[in-house]
Amino acid sequence: MERLEQLARKLSGELPGLELREEEPMRNHTTFRIGGPARLMALPRNGKEAAAAVRLAAAEGVAPFFLGNGSNLLVADGGFDGFILKTTGLDQTREVNRRLRAECGIPLARLAMAALGRGLTGLEFAHGIPGTLGGAVMMNAGAYGGEMVQVLTSVTYLDEAGTRHTLPAGACGLSYRHSLFCGHPEWLILEAEMALPQGEGEQIRGRMEELARKRREKQPLEWPSAGSTFKRPEGHFAAALIEACGLKGVGIGGAQVSEKHAGFVINRGDATADDVRRLMALVQETVLRETGVALEPEVRLLGF
Repeated sequence: MERLEQLARKLSGELPGLELREEEPMRNHTTFRIGGPARLMALPRNGKEAAAAVRLAAAEGVAPFFLGNGSNLLVADGGFDGFILKTTGLDQTREVNRRLRAECGIPLARLAMAALGRGLTGLEFAHGIPGTLGGAVMMNAGAYGGEMVQVLTSVTYLDEAGTRHTLPAGACGLSYRHSLFCGHPEWLILEAEMALPQGEGEQIRGRMEELARKRREKQPLEWPSAGSTFKRPEGHFAAALIEACGLKGVGIGGAQVSEKHAGFVINRGDATADDVRRLMALVQETVLRETGVALEPEVRLLGF
């Protein structure tokens, strides 16, 4: 029996409460609203269920792809012939020894509101980032001068065999849009702990509202996208380079370089993954030819 079929049978038999989906359209699981079907998807409700699913997959020789909110992901039109473990059911927070702990699947907006509810400051920058905590840790997500590295104290993860480990933040290799976990896609970030100082509630809320206003004014939030398409090149800003090359508003099929913010490639409603990928390549080739700067994608590709 084929490995994914065998894995599906094992998951159903040994984890009867685990939600499984086959041939699941990935356009329903990415902020781009693009992507063909995933062969097999599991949606665990807690860390124990996730760990058991990881161990069963390892026993079958299947490497899961771990998915949060899909806010930094482009899935191929043909889909993904593999196993996806979606973590958004792991979304609990708690406060321990004056530190905030949260599971990987909690949206950053909810995490920032949980901090606000406890009078804790330091996560205001994260309130408008559309991803989950797990992805934010992996990519050291940041905005408006804030980054996860500034607040993280430790990260708990499962290795490829389903064994649980905890690392102090200093051992996680956090740098600009990078961490140790980028080199280990077989590890599942389960939980993170953050040290957040006490703050004044109205000031925290005011800062969140200020940043939300800036995002609405400057970013094309009215269109599906994966946020910033390219990483910031050293000494430059990707959006400024793209605009200087006359690419603002340029499109291929249903994909377009946003007219509002050139750092965003948007889905105008009917874009395919191929449209987006070809437009990204055009931007990279043009910017490299005209400026000598190589743009590195911030968006992850799956199924290509």
